[in-house]
Amino acid sequence: MIEQMCGNLNTYIDKCDNNSVGTSGGNKQYLKEEMCRNVVSILNEFDNITAKELNEMKDEVISIKGSVASSIHKCTSLHNDLSQFHEIVQKIGDHKELCLIASIKCKHIIQQALTLLGKSGKVFNVQSNTKHNVSIPSDSYSCLITGMCVLTDGQVLVADYSNKRFKLLNQQYQVVSHCGVTVYVSDMCQITPSEVAVAVDDNDSKTHNVQFITVTQSQLTLGRKLELQHGCTGIACHQGELFICSGTALFKYTLYGKQLCRLYEDRSFIINTGKNHGEFILITFVLCLVKLFYFKSIQ
Repeated sequence: MIEQMCGNLNTYIDKCDNNSVGTSGGNKQYLKEEMCRNVVSILNEFDNITAKELNEMKDEVISIKGSVASSIHKCTSLHNDLSQFHEIVQKIGDHKELCLIASIKCKHIIQQALTLLGKSGKVFNVQSNTKHNVSIPSDSYSCLITGMCVLTDGQVLVADYSNKRFKLLNQQYQVVSHCGVTVYVSDMCQITPSEVAVAVDDNDSKTHNVQFITVTQSQLTLGRKLELQHGCTGIACHQGELFICSGTALFKYTLYGKQLCRLYEDRSFIINTGKNHGEFILITFVLCLVKLFYFKSIQ
């Protein structure tokens, strides 16, 4: 549309130039005024089209925002209902009759949650897949990437579990900086545009820490460290608070290492945190646990 208007404008200017040859001063003034009127008309038309397109885009954004807010509200409500159901099942224990009653009453909630989640294959579609070698000469083992986060400048920080290193990749996924520690690097999450919190854990040495790393001009600097009294295998950040997984439990901490509460624990198997998706922490094992409790109750 813009190219077409520019073409029309240039055509009209050429026409005016051709018509102005040999004309008097009055005619030249008339042609100038006529050209100005046509330019203004074209600009007004462009403004109207632009305003219309912007309004359409605005309406679409508002619609998407409303849909996302509605989904978040539904997820939060269902998460609270499922958490209450889990607490009830834990209190009931091995009482099969009460478990059955509770599961029947909560069956519709479980179904709503499953319906809302749908099939994961419909959420993300892989557009392309490329492989990049992030090993460095000083690596002793093959790389095992257990965590990563994309920084605001497009660089990527990855956790190499096997070699106990943090590696910073540029936008071409080449290693531009790295930093080693003495324990295994399990997971990481971004705290600020230049600071990342990393979960480091080693049962043999009984080391369970959150290591903060600062990224400045493509260089990694080790910062403060939080020492924990439990495992540290997964980590996520939401609204200035850390959500740390020990392998069997999920804890909430402040950024300065104060434990606020234990959100969940199940020693029957190892769990891990999900990631922060803008509005809430996604705990991927919750629905599996609910289904497990349901099937146990009807056995």
